[in-house]
Amino acid sequence: MELNLDIIKELINSLDASSLDTLHLETEDFKLSLERKADKVCDNAPASSTFTANSQVVVQPAAEKKEEEEKQCGTIVKSPIVGTFYASPAPDKPPFVRVGQKVKCGDTLFIVESMKLMNEITSECEGTVAEIFVKNGQTVEYGQPIMRIE
Repeated sequence: MELNLDIIKELINSLDASSLDTLHLETEDFKLSLERKADKVCDNAPASSTFTANSQVVVQPAAEKKEEEEKQCGTIVKSPIVGTFYASPAPDKPPFVRVGQKVKCGDTLFIVESMKLMNEITSECEGTVAEIFVKNGQTVEYGQPIMRIE
């Protein structure tokens, strides 16, 4: 079985449509684990998922990173795909968002380039950009925290 982005998206959608909470798939070539998990949000922040499928590949981060993420207030926007993070539409253009800037639902936050495709990632909540965790041009992993919106 060849694993590609379309198959992963199909598996995520299947998981969301089912009553299952986890899916583990393993072959000689790859190992994939999907887990349905809601993002941690403070009581005063709007409840919203950061990935429309509300599922994520389980990547086992360092314990410190996980604890830090749980302590943070707000919505963590994560990369929905593996690729290269771009803060602006072009090198000579200003970034889509800056720390301290207010965003609305549907505002473009950043681009993730994957397989020569520029994927615009939009906000699924309203708030203020509190932190941006990655630098322009940095490679990002699926499910990696990119920014925090309060």
